[in-house]
Amino acid sequence: MRKFLLTFIIFAMFAGTTVPANAATPQDLNTPIARAASYLQRNVRNPQVGSVGGEWTIIALARSGRPVPNTYFQQYFRNVERYVRENNGVLDERRLTEYSRVILALTATGFDPRNIAGHDLTLPLGDFERTTWQGINGAIFALLALDSLDYEIPINRHAETMSTRALFVNDILRQQTPDGGWNLRGETGDPDITGMALQALAKYQDNPEVEAAIDRALDFLSGIQDENGGFTGRISGSEPSIESAVQVLVALTELGIPLDDPRFVKNGHTVLDNVLSFQLADGSFRHTTDSTESNIMSTEIGLYGLVAAQRSIDGRNSLYRMNDRVVR
Repeated sequence: MRKFLLTFIIFAMFAGTTVPANAATPQDLNTPIARAASYLQRNVRNPQVGSVGGEWTIIALARSGRPVPNTYFQQYFRNVERYVRENNGVLDERRLTEYSRVILALTATGFDPRNIAGHDLTLPLGDFERTTWQGINGAIFALLALDSLDYEIPINRHAETMSTRALFVNDILRQQTPDGGWNLRGETGDPDITGMALQALAKYQDNPEVEAAIDRALDFLSGIQDENGGFTGRISGSEPSIESAVQVLVALTELGIPLDDPRFVKNGHTVLDNVLSFQLADGSFRHTTDSTESNIMSTEIGLYGLVAAQRSIDGRNSLYRMNDRVVR
């Protein structure tokens, strides 16, 4: 997942003026979502296997409920099939988040990741050591992918340790930082990784240890939220970013926490208000508060954040609970 956030940060596309942020109501999100969805379809015409211009565009559009031609998702599926076939089923030798990301996109679009060009893309996640080799991202995204449709963890006979959901949960819990957050490394929590960890743990809230860890993390995030409802993570240095705000927003929706929960309203601004403040006039999103240029990655993340919020407001399945997907 480090690749997801730390690679291709600035893709300057079109300059524009920002859209003023006001307190959001359910009907307010229809237009921002439609504009962002249209922008991505115009600018990502042939989605590929990749963290930018690929799976996150597909997930955002598939979960948005917006009209998207079925041929668009079919084209992505064909590109995945070709990529898998050309690489003999190996998406990456070390970073198994590549598998998790593709599993999420295929699931969101109604395809079965367990049979792609004769390969089961869930199989590598059955190897606990390989899955967690790259750090906490491995466990986080393995859970998100496997839990998106309650996939059974396959038996990987090459694994030294067979994966279980409990092993992944415990791997996340043991890496919680002293301040209650999570990070890729170090002893200080980061809002991006903390939000992602909470998204993965959301289905396990009935576990007392998980519940306690979640409570500590929510206190941490509430404490670092700024007066505009946003967050500053390591990805953006000293400036609040769309990426940080969205990861917290999605965490709240996965946990079933109302978006106007008093812990996450600062100076009258919610996290959703903050996310909306990054959208530009052409429907795209900028990366940080000091930027006036859009980029594809920020727009993908901005859209799926708004989609998560809309789903929460409407009482529908959350972004990552995909048993309501359309089967193709």
